[in-house]
Amino acid sequence: MITKFDSSYYGTADMENLGYKGTPINERNYSQKELQKALHKVVQYAKCMDERGYNTFWMAEHHFQPEGTELIPNLLMMAMHLCGVTKNLKIGCGFNIVPMWHPLRLAEDYAMADILTGGRVIFGVGRGYHTREVETFGSPLLDQQANREIFEEGVEVIFKAFEGKPFSHKGKYYTIPPEVPYRGYTLKEITLVPGPERLPVECWQPIQSGSERAFDFMAKYGISGVIGGGSAEGGAVERHLIGFQQAYAKRGIKLELGERLALGYQFHISSSREQAIKEAAPHYEENMKMFGELRLVRALTDEQIEAMRNPAMIGTVKLPTIEDAVKAGGFLAGRPEDIIEQLKAVEKRYPGIDRVICATPLGTPLDVQLEDLDRFAKEVMPAFGAGKTATRAAAE
Repeated sequence: MITKFDSSYYGTADMENLGYKGTPINERNYSQKELQKALHKVVQYAKCMDERGYNTFWMAEHHFQPEGTELIPNLLMMAMHLCGVTKNLKIGCGFNIVPMWHPLRLAEDYAMADILTGGRVIFGVGRGYHTREVETFGSPLLDQQANREIFEEGVEVIFKAFEGKPFSHKGKYYTIPPEVPYRGYTLKEITLVPGPERLPVECWQPIQSGSERAFDFMAKYGISGVIGGGSAEGGAVERHLIGFQQAYAKRGIKLELGERLALGYQFHISSSREQAIKEAAPHYEENMKMFGELRLVRALTDEQIEAMRNPAMIGTVKLPTIEDAVKAGGFLAGRPEDIIEQLKAVEKRYPGIDRVICATPLGTPLDVQLEDLDRFAKEVMPAFGAGKTATRAAAE
């Protein structure tokens, strides 16, 4: 049963000339002043969620984007600030890119956030998908095998460190601690000090390919998964839910279908489904221009990717449409009652699902985002017994 309603926002500059026929993503370039404004938009977004009874605000770690698309480089720093200007909202790291960190620094920083915010920060790990980011920080991404190896070893170190006990680690990428002299003895073990207050640490990870290896790894460390957008009621997603469930079952942990998972949707509320589609189409297309070729939309052809880079090619090849996404179930568009109906169907189909992450696509203006958040909280969430409106009604 769905009881937790979240949203995500990655911090974007104010964009113009949106959609497939608009400015190509690689030609967008904003001033530092405009880029800086995005961090204040993040604060407004989080405050809106907090005031309306949402559960968790998810942010993503990204770097080096003068295009103005994803502008939060340090999730834990931002989370600490947001916990200071909100009251109840949890802040989710969706996700810390492990290959771009030394795992001990990431573990230390999270432990501080956990202690100082009273557990309001949720940990999350990912492998990364921007070569400009991961490779610039000195880690592999083009070499997917090496990227996976360093990610898995980094997570292993992090979970060892989280225990707050003396430990050592010798692997392909990390030797912790180095055997060096220290105050009259040679280091053999090291301890994360202080360790996180809440154990075991709640941790989330994105599900992309849905490989057996990935699911086994998540089950090994008790990691929960986010399945985002695309075709949230389609066969591929159901395959992921089943694979995740089976991986936990191998370790003797029985989960309901969808348990320890969150489904991610894009959404827009309007007077009708048709009107919502019309209003959100440019933002959906801008979102596709940004993420389509970054291993996140695997079905795209080279011709489709090239057309999304070049407005002159629009019309020469069929491109993904918001209508396709709505039909597949990954984009919730229409009146509040339309969205309620769709989510109730998901709830019935996947009885273990208790969390959904509903967000607006890239390029959506902040005023539209806040209006959507407000209407969703007031007109959708109460149907599931969630949000401030439902809380007040229960009290009365």
